[in-house]
Amino acid sequence: MVHLDRGYDSGKTRALLDEHDMDGAISQRGLPAPIQATFRWVVERTNSWQNAFKKLLWCTECRQSVVDFYIAFASVVIIVRRLIREGWTRYRWDTRPARCP
Repeated sequence: MVHLDRGYDSGKTRALLDEHDMDGAISQRGLPAPIQATFRWVVERTNSWQNAFKKLLWCTECRQSVVDFYIAFASVVIIVRRLIREGWTRYRWDTRPARCP
């Protein structure tokens, strides 16, 4: 069973599902989806965070080791930011700034 959203509601998609002998639950336009996702998928969220780094978006580097470094560095920055935000919401201390990071 394949669950798809309203964007895939077309005859072409239904024909492709029939061609591959798959059952599809496609929500029709104007009706709610059969399965409601409450949050964004982790992969979508992480990709959007990494797309915020313009160096990765416009990377013209030819050496793979340099590209790997940029990806790893962006991941480290994302993780450190996330840890700071989690610490801010979970813990309190005397010298805590008034503004959320």
